[in-house]
Amino acid sequence: MNTKFRVSPNRSIGAGQPVYIIAEIGINHNGSLDIAKKLIDEAVAAGCDAVKFQKRTPELCTPKDQWHLERDTPWGRMTYINYRKIIELGYDEYTAIDAYCKEKGIDWFVSCWDEESVDFMEQFNPGVYKFASASLTDHALIEKVKQTGKPYILSTGMSTMEQIKSAIDKFGTDNLLIAHSTSAYPCPPQELNLRMIETLADLYPDTPIGYSGHETGLATTVAAVAMGACFVERHFTLDRAMWGSDQAASVEPQGMQKLVRDIRDVELALGDGIKRVYDSEMGAMKRLRRAQSTSTTL
Repeated sequence: MNTKFRVSPNRSIGAGQPVYIIAEIGINHNGSLDIAKKLIDEAVAAGCDAVKFQKRTPELCTPKDQWHLERDTPWGRMTYINYRKIIELGYDEYTAIDAYCKEKGIDWFVSCWDEESVDFMEQFNPGVYKFASASLTDHALIEKVKQTGKPYILSTGMSTMEQIKSAIDKFGTDNLLIAHSTSAYPCPPQELNLRMIETLADLYPDTPIGYSGHETGLATTVAAVAMGACFVERHFTLDRAMWGSDQAASVEPQGMQKLVRDIRDVELALGDGIKRVYDSEMGAMKRLRRAQSTSTTL
């Protein structure tokens, strides 16, 4: 794979680049700009390259038969459509997020769930878009993002190989990055199927392949990097006990710091595959290796 895509003035994703680490805030901000900023601060402190949000137009993304179902929320009992509106950030919030991320030196982008949200996000000129796994079969939405000319990440959870190939055959590999994923929250280790990273890399050798994880541990995400993922994404929260459907499958700040540290260690440890004797080995070699005899016995 020799393809890379520039997604911000200082960062590219793909061949020859450090692993691009994405802290997915998603909707874990619960509609609060203050919580969003705290999550950005923690992502910066952990050493993440980007934070990612989700953007929806509630009236388009909420099935109408669910609009008026009532549910208990931290804001009281309300209809589901009103709940979806409360947790959705708007123009003022994203303007503040854009300025805050630039101030902190971290990239930000979103997963758009509908075409109107793409138009909305274009106001902020994101360097890359992400499709949630649920959107892989939404060809109208993919076409909308394709028209922006930006790189986009296609996540493959809850999808068959036929559905993945169908989307890629239709839209091609220009500006495409693929994220292997399993859409279970949280996902048990036996369903992570990390070897799909290699399968996708073999199928699309000129396309950057990454990993979007929903497991509770960290080791398997690090393993994804060892298997060739050039970007990784994990849901991110201040506290897994907070309200919200994604919180339990998210990584807390201390865990994200450890994850970033371990990914960077693995990157260094992978090396280039060329065998060499390092200076650090010379002392042990002199002490421990038996000298070869140069004499010949007749």
